[in-house]
Amino acid sequence: MGEEAGGEKNVKTTIDAVTGLFKAVPIYDDMVQPVAKQLGKSLETVGKAINVALAPVGILVWGYEKCQEFISTKVADRLKDVAPEDIITPKPNVAGPAIEALRYTGHEESLSDMYANLLAAAMDKNTANEAHPAFVEIIKQLTPDEAKLIAYFMEPLAFPLITVRAGEKEFGTGNYDVAVNVSLFGELAKLDLPDLVPMYIDNLCRLGLAEAPPAYVYSDKHLYYELETSSRVEAYRQQVALTPELILTLVRGGVKVTSFGKQFGDICIRGRS
Repeated sequence: MGEEAGGEKNVKTTIDAVTGLFKAVPIYDDMVQPVAKQLGKSLETVGKAINVALAPVGILVWGYEKCQEFISTKVADRLKDVAPEDIITPKPNVAGPAIEALRYTGHEESLSDMYANLLAAAMDKNTANEAHPAFVEIIKQLTPDEAKLIAYFMEPLAFPLITVRAGEKEFGTGNYDVAVNVSLFGELAKLDLPDLVPMYIDNLCRLGLAEAPPAYVYSDKHLYYELETSSRVEAYRQQVALTPELILTLVRGGVKVTSFGKQFGDICIRGRS
């Protein structure tokens, strides 16, 4: 409500200032007053549009009661099998930031589940030391799709990906990457925006949860067959084929979860549910 009031006040101040500027030059009154009125209406319209756009955000931000309800239901459910004597007060540097972050992401189930698991782990003396304070900041920097993707990477599977590269046929030079981190992860993990997976992988690597080393290639070439014959890769083949002097090369690779990522997964993803 404070932000909305502030926004309205700023718009009104701007309107008053602009209108006042024109009124200060009475010699042009007849000519500029219609302009001032129109500009004022435009600013007022923009202000109203901003308030309408931000209104849903205010509804989604959780208050104390909502966070308390979350803890007494979701977090409690994850601690139902823990002996009462093993439930402890969580470290403030984990619980405090986690509850605060919940206010803004609680409506996203894939992210709120992570916070529930993290808080439950922090309140169980058997796992409290594994609930790293950095996990809160990591969850804050994940999209719901990325949360699903890192959960998918926790499965005992192979995660092949390729880089689509183009170069000159005749001289074998001028190589450049057409697409990096091409995969079928988006479809397999049922993401809402599968085309953004290359960016998601970059972010997971940046956060230290995963890595895609240049020399990390699966020895079983069959693991790449579905990807290399997919419509996604075929589209890149056709794109490169439009330039006759270029040849396409597929550079194989893979994704693996780091040790830090595995600990994050054990605490924030697998949890107790």
